[in-house]
Amino acid sequence: MLLPKTIFHPVTVIDTTLRDGEQAPGVAFSLEEKLEIAQNLCSAGIKEIEAGIPAAGSQEFDSVKAIVELGLRCRVTAWCRAVLDDIKAAADCGVDAVHFSLPVSDIQINALGKTRKWVLNRIAVIAGRANRMFDYVSLGAQDASRADSKFLDEFIDAAYYAGIKRIRFADTVGIWNPLEIYLSFSRIRSRVSGIDLGFHGHNDLGMATANALAAIQAGATAVDVTVNGLGERAGNTALEQLVMAAKLCLDFDCGIDTEKLCGLSKLVAQASGRELSPSQPITGSSVFSHESGIHVNSMIKDDKTYEPFAPDMIGRVRGDYVLGKHSGRSNVIHAMAGMGISVGADQAGKMLDGIKCITARHKRPISPEELLHIYKTI
Repeated sequence: MLLPKTIFHPVTVIDTTLRDGEQAPGVAFSLEEKLEIAQNLCSAGIKEIEAGIPAAGSQEFDSVKAIVELGLRCRVTAWCRAVLDDIKAAADCGVDAVHFSLPVSDIQINALGKTRKWVLNRIAVIAGRANRMFDYVSLGAQDASRADSKFLDEFIDAAYYAGIKRIRFADTVGIWNPLEIYLSFSRIRSRVSGIDLGFHGHNDLGMATANALAAIQAGATAVDVTVNGLGERAGNTALEQLVMAAKLCLDFDCGIDTEKLCGLSKLVAQASGRELSPSQPITGSSVFSHESGIHVNSMIKDDKTYEPFAPDMIGRVRGDYVLGKHSGRSNVIHAMAGMGISVGADQAGKMLDGIKCITARHKRPISPEELLHIYKTI
């Protein structure tokens, strides 16, 4: 089956860094950090921010309220349990919209000591109150990837008749694959219209970004993300990965200023205390680094040979090529030229022995000072 590569419907990218992202173990944003992250998200083009859980305590209530009072030009949503007091707490914060969640898999329903009938009845109870307080009410189908399809249909029907504006299908433990998601969302879209469909992905098996793209291709009109994929366990769909993958793979613009992605990534990494892996897709420190002699030789001639996009697309400046165990003469000649020194192929070849010896011994790239010392020695 070939998935469509042209997207004709609008898609809202919802950032939940301040809610689901902060649920990552050990992560606790200060109020100042939350406000700065919210402002930067809005500035980058995010149209909806899931700001937190007002009912989680006075500190969380105050932080959500403070984000609302920033007056950002984006929708601010509160996350709630299917509890009436949670809905009231969200309304007291002054948020634009509310999202409440209910389990749809028997695993999750049984864990709460509830029944499928209770879940369906609860939709009507909570939606009845929420619709009187908010113009936009979203309902989460928790653990949709492990739900019985017939019950999921009943859940969707109940949500539709309760006046829910958006149903968010959560891959709570990250076990869906792109083809399953495409088929599931296509089936759901074919049987219900006039309601937004959202996808909330987790990255337990490393498929969150691919799954989000498949959901969009099948008609999802909203996708949840977090900066750097921050979140519980292996994290969530990463904002920067989804935006760039949609742009490059689907030729679809998510409405995000990609030049601000790198700054956002650094901001959240610092605030969360979660240092990025050098090979983190899109924003890792090594994603524009090249050491292989064959690669560098081609990159010097044309940057596009071994890079899918230029670093300035995400607000980065290209670094120099790395000199290490796998470097070739072109690397050496280029690096020396950067120091204002011209060397020939024979000289570069002789220098490589020293370069490879040092990098193998210390398991790191060679420094400019070491390179200059090798040059002077030979």
